[in-house]
Amino acid sequence: MDDLEKAILISFDESGAVSSVLKEQAVAFIQQIKETPSICSICVEKLCFSELVQVHFWCLQCLHEGLRIKYSSMTPEEKTFIRKSVFSLACCEPVHASNSNSVRILEGPAFIKNKLAQVVVTLIYFEYPLIWPSVFVDFLTNLSKGAVVIDMFCRVLNVLDDELISLDYPRSGDDVALSGRIKDAMRGQCVPQIVGAWYDIVSMYRNSNPELCSSVLDSMRRYISWIDIGLIANDAFTTLLFELMLVDGLLDQLRAAAAGVVLAVVSKRMDYKSKLALLQSLQIRRLFRLVAGDSNSELVSSVASLLSGYATELLECSKRLNSEDGKGVSLELLNEVLPSVFYVMQNCEVDSALGILQFLSVYVSTMKSLPGPTETQLLHVGQILEVIRAQIQFDPMYRSNLDSLDKIGREEEDRMVEFRKDVFVLLRNIGRVAPNLTQIFIRNSLASAVSSSEDRNAEEVEASLSLFYALGESLTDDAVRTGSGLLGELVPMLLSTTFPCHSNRLVALVYLDTITRYVKFVSENTQYIPMALRAFLDERGVHHPNVNVSRRASYLFMRVVKLLKAKLVPYIETILQSLQDTVVQFTKMDSASKELPGTEDGTHVFEAIGLLIGMEDVPPEKQSDYLSALLTPLCQQVEVALLNAKSRNPEETLAQIENIQQMITAINALSKGFSERLATASRPGIGLMFKKEIRELLELQRTFLIFLHVMATHELSSIFLSPRSSGYLDLMMQLLLYACCNHKDITIRKGNDLKALKSFYQSLIEKLRPQQNGSLVFR
Repeated sequence: MDDLEKAILISFDESGAVSSVLKEQAVAFIQQIKETPSICSICVEKLCFSELVQVHFWCLQCLHEGLRIKYSSMTPEEKTFIRKSVFSLACCEPVHASNSNSVRILEGPAFIKNKLAQVVVTLIYFEYPLIWPSVFVDFLTNLSKGAVVIDMFCRVLNVLDDELISLDYPRSGDDVALSGRIKDAMRGQCVPQIVGAWYDIVSMYRNSNPELCSSVLDSMRRYISWIDIGLIANDAFTTLLFELMLVDGLLDQLRAAAAGVVLAVVSKRMDYKSKLALLQSLQIRRLFRLVAGDSNSELVSSVASLLSGYATELLECSKRLNSEDGKGVSLELLNEVLPSVFYVMQNCEVDSALGILQFLSVYVSTMKSLPGPTETQLLHVGQILEVIRAQIQFDPMYRSNLDSLDKIGREEEDRMVEFRKDVFVLLRNIGRVAPNLTQIFIRNSLASAVSSSEDRNAEEVEASLSLFYALGESLTDDAVRTGSGLLGELVPMLLSTTFPCHSNRLVALVYLDTITRYVKFVSENTQYIPMALRAFLDERGVHHPNVNVSRRASYLFMRVVKLLKAKLVPYIETILQSLQDTVVQFTKMDSASKELPGTEDGTHVFEAIGLLIGMEDVPPEKQSDYLSALLTPLCQQVEVALLNAKSRNPEETLAQIENIQQMITAINALSKGFSERLATASRPGIGLMFKKEIRELLELQRTFLIFLHVMATHELSSIFLSPRSSGYLDLMMQLLLYACCNHKDITIRKGNDLKALKSFYQSLIEKLRPQQNGSLVFR
């Protein structure tokens, strides 16, 4: 081992045993070697004789970089030397005739062979077809040497596709032009020979070396999009490909690779008349039985993708062809394959779920122009609905994560929400072309989910309810109000059902959302109001054990009250009794229980109650009694909290202020149900009762200012500069400035408290002065 090899080993060391100083010295040394004029010769020599993989990789990397950066400045002799040496390595030949003992690079690990393929492709970039026109033909003559050279040829074709040919990657205009030149030259010179070699290799090695055949077919798949399709879509090659897929006992990887080639053939762009003839000739029905195997196998997944792609192309043919014969044949073949496609979508892992959804959406959209779906189409629509239900179900393995909404649960819920956006667009389209079938399917889904056992039906129930909820977006308000179709049966069924899995967070949430979506039906059919109220007020709603559900129920109940309002007057007593414990619980919450979304903070219970008791339909005496029963305990708690805040340390005072704020927020929500006209003109006594909010608020402000004064005098004001508290600073400073100028209590504006406020203000300025880049600037 010479110094260069030692330095390369040290530079690649990741064990931590080598000191950083030594590693830096080694990197500097090999960088110095890389700059020498003879670096190409050094690299080729090391590739021939060194047995160290790290040295092989470094040398190939040097050659790759040298060609990319310095090719134009190399002499013709250097280019020839590199070309011959690299090609000899790639074909398992000695670089020099006398070097029979040279190391065989092709027997090394895959990453070395891939790097060698990258160097070969870099030479092709610069030299094919003008300087090195025979590169592919030269390779073909060496394939008889066996598997190692065939494998290397596949790697070169793959890298060539990735780096120069494929348009799946963004490329510059010059690169696109270069890609076109390479493809034109290959088509005119060697593509038929390459295809012939592919056929011969797969035929010869299918039993003895199926992994090699899989590699050949993978390379072949990449090139079908731009070569003459007749070279592949012929009796000999299609017979071979279908034999590989259909013969049991062959390696799954090989059978799946054959399916990938046929999918590339099916997907190749051509005129639709020729495409239909091609699809018809494949007799794809031979593959239908394969998808009934192990749904997790590579073969089933690949055949599933093939059948989906085949169906997509047939659908396009049926749309694009003008002749009745063409449309008829397309639809006949499509109807033949669709049952297998639906089975695949429900039971198999397919690579492109989005592509399948697009296919289904296009299929459903073709029905819009028809007077009505045919019997066959209705059968297919029913199967599509089955697919949708299967696709939107959560995996039971995430049930506990989703219920507790931990990190994994949040990620899974977010993923499903995003996925369902496209699925529900498809559902709404189905609901428009086949409304009765869709509603029957949802009814049967709900009935089936209810009857299944509790330990397995949470995901089924959630999916069925989500379907019903999403269907509402395709219905008009009139359809909902009148109970069009089966809605008159579905909504009462929904209201009267208590699912065995109702304790599940997702089930409970979608259940309440769905009732809210269809509440206009209840508004027109008032006999169902008691059922709707029970759904919101019992353990399915505001009394649900999960706080996220109970808070969401409060918010949705408020929306329902807004819509039903006067129709709820006969039920006010019942509602207030049901919500009594919820109101008490809210007013006793500690700050830890308030960390929920702002739109669902629990105050909506008070807003709903205010909407109910604030109507003029409620007799004045009862209205006063209801309001007094709610306001009195809230105001009492504010007064108690104010007294406690004055006698406690700053930390406890802040907690009391939070509780006071909670009470005032509840009072504010309650007041939203009372119109200004009612509170000032028709029933002024109600207005007098609310004025006591205002007095408590002034007292709260005074307590808060005292609290800030205590913090300033105890040199604690710097706490508001911490990252956790800095968000409050701007609002607090505005409050101080406003209080100094405009507070209604003159003792606050002109008395000793003003000095306290000034001291707090000054202390903050002193603390902020060193922070030149702060978000606040005080002048």
